[in-house]
Amino acid sequence: MDITQLLLDDHQEQRRLFGMIEQIDRTTTLALTAVWDRLAKFLEVHAKAEEVIFYPALLHIGEGAGSKEGPKDETADAIKDHNEIRDAVAAVFDHQVGTDAWYQAVTTANEANSDHMAEEEREGMTDFRQHASLQARHDLAVRFAYFEAGRVTGVHAANLDPDDYIESVVGTNRI
Repeated sequence: MDITQLLLDDHQEQRRLFGMIEQIDRTTTLALTAVWDRLAKFLEVHAKAEEVIFYPALLHIGEGAGSKEGPKDETADAIKDHNEIRDAVAAVFDHQVGTDAWYQAVTTANEANSDHMAEEEREGMTDFRQHASLQARHDLAVRFAYFEAGRVTGVHAANLDPDDYIESVVGTNRI
C-alpha cells in the first residue's frame, strides 16, 4: 500500500462522483441529493485525512516539486485549496437540488476540486514519492485508510489558516 496511490484512488472516485451528477437527469432530485451528499462528505473526509496524515509528513520529508519552492509552499497552497473547496461545497447546499443555480454551484465545486487535484498530483505527491521511503509511504497509507474508514459518515468541515496550520505541524515530529 502507498499513500500516494490511495490519494490517486480517492481523486478518481471524486471525479467519478462528479461525473455521475452530470449524467443524472435534473428531475431525479432524490438521486442527485444522494450522490451529492456522498460526494460532499467524501471531499471533506479526504481533505481532513490529508491535513491530519499526508501534509504533516510532506512538511517533514518533502523538498519541493513542480513550481513550488518547498513543502511549506506546497502545503500552504493545498490548505488554501481545501478552504476554497469547502466554501464551494457549502454553497451548493444554498440551492434547490436540480436547479440551474445548484448545477452552477456543483460546477464551481468541481472546478475548485479539479484544480487542487491536478496541483497536488504534480507537486505534493510527486515531491513525496521522490523523498519518502517505501516503508513511510506504506505506514502513512495504513493510517490514511484507517482515518477515512472511521469517518465514512463525514467530519466537521472547518477552514484552516494555511500559515497557522504549517506552524502547528512544523514544530512537531509527527509523520
